[in-house]
Amino acid sequence: MSSNGIRDKVAIVGMGCTRFGERWESSADDLLVDAMADCFDGNPRLDRREIDAYWLGTLATGQSGLTVSKPLGLTNIPVTRVENYCASGSEAFRNACYAVASGAYDRVVAIGVEKLKDSGFSGLLRGDPPSDGTAAELSLTAPAAFSLLDPAYCAKYGVDPVAMREAMTHVAWKNHHNGARNPKAQFRSEVSKEKIARAPLVAGRLGVFDCSGVSDGAACAVIVRAEDALDYTDTPLYVKGLSLTAGAGLGAVDPEYDYTTFPEVVASASDAYAQAGIGDPRTELSFAEVHDCFTPTELILMEDLGFTDPGRAWKDSLAGDFDLTGRLPVNPDGGLKSFGHPVGASGLRMLYECWLQFQGAAGDRQLADPRLALTHNLGGRPGACVSFVSVVGSELG
Repeated sequence: MSSNGIRDKVAIVGMGCTRFGERWESSADDLLVDAMADCFDGNPRLDRREIDAYWLGTLATGQSGLTVSKPLGLTNIPVTRVENYCASGSEAFRNACYAVASGAYDRVVAIGVEKLKDSGFSGLLRGDPPSDGTAAELSLTAPAAFSLLDPAYCAKYGVDPVAMREAMTHVAWKNHHNGARNPKAQFRSEVSKEKIARAPLVAGRLGVFDCSGVSDGAACAVIVRAEDALDYTDTPLYVKGLSLTAGAGLGAVDPEYDYTTFPEVVASASDAYAQAGIGDPRTELSFAEVHDCFTPTELILMEDLGFTDPGRAWKDSLAGDFDLTGRLPVNPDGGLKSFGHPVGASGLRMLYECWLQFQGAAGDRQLADPRLALTHNLGGRPGACVSFVSVVGSELG
């Protein structure tokens, strides 16, 4: 797979994000309005009346562009709704970036929202297409599907299940540690490793703290041409690479698939790195925001994204390599573990942390002199998924 990319052609000049959580007091309209206010109200150089078009990412909260145009009071403005599983927010961002890079528009907004708590369900809503009943992925819940990563990884690399459990626990501990320092996270308390390891089981060896939560939230980004960025902010965020891949979805029936990798992630990361001119992500990236829907997912992503060698993620995690003070901080904002996963907003929430870090506005989570960052969204399940990777940076060139 190859793509031409739009390196340094567009830039983010403003971002907004609501607090994620059980937002019973707020409707989807409220969340959209609040995210936009968080973005525009603090920057007098941004004027929402000058926005040419909007892209909305949502899984189940709204079926058309009216989801955005009505609460924001937009009149005759193009609003495109996109949905791509858990990468829906990232998909809105990707399409908005391409629209500006193409010259079709000067100023656009990518916005994502989801109200999951109001559904009454304890997990993500799914609207599966008609089937004859033989689709393997329909027979497993998401926790059950991702729980298969743990024993498969141990078997392939000869990892002691006790050590793997410790590594999974460390991922949850790390992300809750970071989220406790984030005022917009759903869960803002540190959790001891003992409590994580002894939590009630959900599926396989996945306990409650190995699974991301269910939450409501919204986030947005303003995108312009790179050459115009300094007209709107002194600290723009330049897009270096964007890649989205969709797999063949044959993992469940492919005897070669072993549940220790996401081939779609490997492909999208390789493409994004090529676009961004990154040869060694371990040393060139300042930090990463990844799709930690379940703790073994994050461990495997460390290998698929090239942050460590195959079979080493559990060791590097336990060594603190991906901690806030490690060699490559992963999920400094707390990740899905601390924010939950309002599907349409998650990808943009990851970019929001990049925005804060490059603004020097991340508070107790602030990293020293960040230059390049990665965001990663995964949609679907092992063997049948879509993967999004972006690379963004603080400088042109």
